[in-house]
Amino acid sequence: MHVALVAVGTHGDVLPFIALGHELLARGHGVSLAAPAPFEGMARRAGLDFLPLGTVADYEAVIRQPDLWHPQQGFRPMFDYALQVAEATCLWLGATHARGVSLRVVASPLGWGARLAQDLYDLPTATLHVMPFLIESRFDPPRLPGLAMPRVLPAALRAYINLGVDAVAVGPFTLPPLNALRARLGLDPVRRLRHWWNSPTRMLLMFPDWYAAPQADWPAQAVQLGFPLVDRFGDVQTIPPELDAFLAAGDAPIVFTYGSAMRQGAPFFDTAVRLCRRLGRRGVLLAPQGGQIPKPLPAGIIHLPYAPLSTLLPRSAALVHHGGVGTVAQALAAGVPQLVVPVAFDHFDEGRRLKDRNLGATLSRRAFRPARAARVLRRLLTDPAVAHATAAARTRMAESHDAIMEACDHVEALTAVHPAAVNPGPGSGSRVGS
Repeated sequence: MHVALVAVGTHGDVLPFIALGHELLARGHGVSLAAPAPFEGMARRAGLDFLPLGTVADYEAVIRQPDLWHPQQGFRPMFDYALQVAEATCLWLGATHARGVSLRVVASPLGWGARLAQDLYDLPTATLHVMPFLIESRFDPPRLPGLAMPRVLPAALRAYINLGVDAVAVGPFTLPPLNALRARLGLDPVRRLRHWWNSPTRMLLMFPDWYAAPQADWPAQAVQLGFPLVDRFGDVQTIPPELDAFLAAGDAPIVFTYGSAMRQGAPFFDTAVRLCRRLGRRGVLLAPQGGQIPKPLPAGIIHLPYAPLSTLLPRSAALVHHGGVGTVAQALAAGVPQLVVPVAFDHFDEGRRLKDRNLGATLSRRAFRPARAARVLRRLLTDPAVAHATAAARTRMAESHDAIMEACDHVEALTAVHPAAVNPGPGSGSRVGS
């Protein structure tokens, strides 16, 4: 069997696919990954064949766009990129299928080329979701970026408004070019993007039920697994010596990161430095681009382009970050409180889930100022309820099944038949919507 993986997005979107491919290789399957060009080195280190989607320059052009980090406009650059690489992905999968290969496909929600190929060739395909934000429900609708609806509003009304956002903001911008491509391929038009991008045969939800409770109206083909902890497949697998020495030289620091793709984080890191001074705490600033970091840094604060959170956070006091779900999961595993300063995409929804579970707090970018952030962090670091919740989360994460292993089981069981006919077997994740 050969498994084609299609991942469109940033580190948090792609690394779970690299981990999945690595495990499928260990099981004796052939594996290829189609992803943005900057991830080639990581994929090759994991032993995967690699198809670059666009060039490094194409990817940089997307993540450098100011609109990418706008709550309402952020989806446009990424959707543009998804459409830009969709046809090439579809042709690649079609050529692989034409060679008579026993092919299985796993794609991210923005891997539109995989869905096109599934519609054309009836390929056994699973959509892999790393964030609950993209799963619609009229009972527990996700919080959309830049649309802070009061929780006192009925859930059904909030879900209806979310659908209206699709109709007004997403559909008119995205569907005409997507449907023009489908027409060239001889396919019928798509009416709702966030319905179509889910494979009708299988959806793998990579987050646990205690973090996002399954809803009765989730798609019947969805299987809920758990968080994939996969930062070992990143650029750096071990703590750099200078960071190890820093950690050993004093109290547990506060860690600050605004995501691997952020290029406009200078105000965030400037506030981080002043916040550490106000609290009298040490700090670790993680940012790939040094131009975002104020200079010179005072004593007790260190900057690195990257460090594996799985080994850094257990030696830290708290994490302040953008709210990406992969970062959230690593902090839950380490049992540290989180302060989320959301930017776009799922960040607002992840922040809400952490706040609801006493695992952290949120501050808007405008409210993230030293005095206010210091008050919030002091509470997170001293509140017994937060300490109890983060310790319980750490225990749950330690006792959970390996989500990547379970995802592999479902990939191996993939067929082109509706999942109601497929029995994935015991211990392979909970079926939702059934």
